Amino acid sequence: MEIITSISIWIIPCFILVILIMAAVRKIPAYDLFVEGGKEGVKTAFSLLPFLVGMIVAISILRSSGAMEAFVQLISPILSVFGIPSEVLPLALIRPISGTAALGMTTELISTYGPDSFIGRIASVMQGSTDTTLYIITVYFGAVGIKKIRYALKVGLLADLIAILSTIVLVKIMFG
Repeated sequence: MEIITSISIWIIPCFILVILIMAAVRKIPAYDLFVEGGKEGVKTAFSLLPFLVGMIVAISILRSSGAMEAFVQLISPILSVFGIPSEVLPLALIRPISGTAALGMTTELISTYGPDSFIGRIASVMQGSTDTTLYIITVYFGAVGIKKIRYALKVGLLADLIAILSTIVLVKIMFG
């Protein structure tokens, strides 16, 4: 165990050292390239800002309007037939949109119901097994200027749906 701890402490500094040594051997201006990459990173961050603000506003409107709670109340009888706790539905709906909002919901569910509860376990597995599909498409496709997303949205949301359903089934099987 001490070996793994030592490796994890030294792996990044050694990686950086190897890069600097290789740059020196090949006579590549590593610092200049680093600064140039930083400039490009700042430009990319500023170009992504409108997309991020739009997503944050949309999520805030969805949560504060009460639309999410109304939808959960509407669909909870159907969920109870399948043994799915309605408390995890908001997490399942927000997770493809925003990782930060989903993490907040997961934290709230775990603090309310406990990490070893059925709801806490579903929330934890769902947080780890799904992705922020809409965020990825918005930010990354927007950053490179792709306007037609073709099948990426459909496939991404289908993968999220399969991960959510698999989460519920596997947590039921493994933890009863």
